[in-house]
Amino acid sequence: MKTDNKIKLFLVDDDKLLLKSLELEFFQQGNYAVRTFATGELCIEQLSDIPDVIILDYHLDGIESNAMNGIDTLDKIKSVNPDIPVIMLSSQDKIEIAVNCMHSKAFDYIVKSETAFVRLQKVIGTILNEKKMEKQLSWYMDRM
Repeated sequence: MKTDNKIKLFLVDDDKLLLKSLELEFFQQGNYAVRTFATGELCIEQLSDIPDVIILDYHLDGIESNAMNGIDTLDKIKSVNPDIPVIMLSSQDKIEIAVNCMHSKAFDYIVKSETAFVRLQKVIGTILNEKKMEKQLSWYMDRM
């Protein structure tokens, strides 16, 4: 799952500036192996690499007008591997969009803002802690 103890992170966004900014932020943390994708289709092609976490933009039609949107991409990711946690990231600050993402099995929904990176880090920490607890519980249950 982790490569050289680094968290394998996929970033999917059609906004090149935001994508590069997030990539640099995570790179500077030092404990992330980051791959970036401008479309959901490109991300889906690489799911065999089994990322620890995917951060996925809600709107993905800025580069290719016929590209899959974030919800369609999320649904496809979950159909390929339901265990990959996906954090939705969007400029949309509407509760119905967040609820829609959660119904499609997103782990969380974060609005793009000046605090988004800090929130992303916290959610990733939560995901990793849950995975660690699941492993420990599985180990314990195997020994009973």
